[in-house]
Amino acid sequence: MFGGLCFLLHGNMVCGVHKGGGMARVGKSREAEALEIDGVDPLSFTGRPMGGMVDLSEDLLGDDALRARVVALALTNARSLPPK
Repeated sequence: MFGGLCFLLHGNMVCGVHKGGGMARVGKSREAEALEIDGVDPLSFTGRPMGGMVDLSEDLLGDDALRARVVALALTNARSLPPK
C-alpha cells in the first residue's frame, strides 16, 4: 500500500512504519485522543488528512510508553472491525 512495514489484526491495519516515523489507524472516534499525545499528528501523505489515521514521529516510536498508548488505541479500533 505505502511501501513500508504494516501490522494487521484479523486483516485490519493496526500500525506501520515509514521513512521518518510511523502511522497508526486509531479510528475517527479515537483520533482526537491520539492527537493529544506528544509526537502524534494527523496523517497526510498527499496534503489531505486521512480521517482515523495518525502520523507518529521517530521520537514517539522510540518511547515505549507513548508508543504503547497509540498502539492500544489502534488495537481497540482493529478489534472493533469485522475480520477480513
